[in-house]
Amino acid sequence: MTKKKEQPIILVTNDDGITSPGIRYLIEAAKGLGKVVVVAPDKAQSGMGHAITIGNSLRMDKADIFPDVEAWQTSGTPVDCVKLAVDKILHRKPDLCISGINHGANHSINVIYSGTMSAAMEASIESIPSIGFSLLDYKYDADFSGAVFYANKIIKTILKNNLDKHLLLNVNIPSVPKKEIKGIKICKQAYAKYKEEFDERVDPHGRKYYWLTGEFINFDKGEDTDVWALQNNYVSVVPVQFDLTNYTLKKLLDRKKLFK
Repeated sequence: MTKKKEQPIILVTNDDGITSPGIRYLIEAAKGLGKVVVVAPDKAQSGMGHAITIGNSLRMDKADIFPDVEAWQTSGTPVDCVKLAVDKILHRKPDLCISGINHGANHSINVIYSGTMSAAMEASIESIPSIGFSLLDYKYDADFSGAVFYANKIIKTILKNNLDKHLLLNVNIPSVPKKEIKGIKICKQAYAKYKEEFDERVDPHGRKYYWLTGEFINFDKGEDTDVWALQNNYVSVVPVQFDLTNYTLKKLLDRKKLFK
């Protein structure tokens, strides 16, 4: 008798919190492709990067939020959610971890700060193929139709192909109607940064406080970058890795023997 193939387990998380619209749309994109399990923060954790909770207790509660989907909310960071999911909920590594859909861009330098991408990166470190999804629209009522369509397409493709166990993709979707999206581009991360300033303000009690503001500056004018793809209405897919070694510089330092 042929043993029935076990359906893949798809872990869903995010950094905008378990009640954000984006995570609902990501569940929609993944439903029917495997067993979907959600473990997400109980509040917004944007910009947390790869932070983990140390020295404080973590709470985790069942969340009856999504029809026919097992869901848990935690007091921790997006990275905490992945760690807790593997150790306490799933008791094994899922077949795929998907994070998002983030409200706002995670292209170029944003990948460093993003809680969405850090959750996906934590999964990749644990040998779980993972994808972070972001929509270039911060509005609560943003149109996610294009994002759902392309997220479903990309998730299907990754599940069907036995790729690197450390696979990590940073996927950004332009904020245009689905019919205006031209397709998918495999890109590199654009060299860009924020010229930041802290706006000094005064609260109602007369105390000063500071609000981070900044201007996004793109130094990379190439047509192979995520910024270019998104500006031209393509979905950008950037393969990312957690190995931060600068191999070119390493070779240079080895050759010049500066530290010997």
